[in-house]
Amino acid sequence: MLHYSGAVYRPPSEAHSLIIQVTVGCSHNKCAFCNMYKAKQFAITPEEQVLSDLRWAREQYAHVERFFLADGDALILPTERLLGILRTIRELFPECRRISTYASPKSILKKMPEELAALRAAGLEFAYLGLESGNDALLKKINKGVTAAQQIEAGQKLKSAGFTLSVTAINGLAGSNGDWQAHAKDTAAALNAMRPDFIALLTLRIYTGTPMAEWIERGELVMPTPMELIRESKLFLEHIDCPGAVFRSNHASNYLALAGTLNEDRARLIRQCEDALAGNAPLRKYVELGR
Repeated sequence: MLHYSGAVYRPPSEAHSLIIQVTVGCSHNKCAFCNMYKAKQFAITPEEQVLSDLRWAREQYAHVERFFLADGDALILPTERLLGILRTIRELFPECRRISTYASPKSILKKMPEELAALRAAGLEFAYLGLESGNDALLKKINKGVTAAQQIEAGQKLKSAGFTLSVTAINGLAGSNGDWQAHAKDTAAALNAMRPDFIALLTLRIYTGTPMAEWIERGELVMPTPMELIRESKLFLEHIDCPGAVFRSNHASNYLALAGTLNEDRARLIRQCEDALAGNAPLRKYVELGR
């Protein structure tokens, strides 16, 4: 059977992928809003265990087209080890069409351009990057561990190496008592510089046991209302300029479901926000997951 340590997370679009845990947890694991890997100590999965999982999966499954390399940061692996895993996937699963992973900015920046190009050539083609915000003050507050410029550089390195790039940002991250305007504008500016293929705008959720939950309890951070969140989304959309990027803000946490392709659908998306702000569009019920 496959070896999994603790809770394993994957993006919604990887629902039909076979998950192989090449690392345990997140190498940073200090973001103030996140509780995904708090119960884990970061470690690199022994190579033989990963190869054993792949051999076992080949015996069990007749057809596997997609793989997701978990947990939070497969790119922290030494390039040669990661190349060996990718070669094994291709050898055992010739039908494989896509291999994806979460990618942390620090790990991307540690890779030389030729290393990323080699990984892409070996089959690792899709990377998910958590930008969260393009505002440096907010990135420092949430302890992201990188600046906006570093995040932009990381995204650009992946794109230059031929990766398909999906980037997430968090609507409402500054709170209603923070500089939400700077968050919206700076996040759009960072994405404009990165030019990802996919953009996901999530809504801030508060998880028990995180520093952000403590900020809420102490009144240091005020959760935005649904209308404040939509107002922020509208401002973000007014400043985004990523031709061809697939935009989604339709997660269970989003009060207003938005979906389209930039920049051709940007005007429509802004009108949807305006309609909601005017009370002419129904809002979805907020789904509290893991609070």
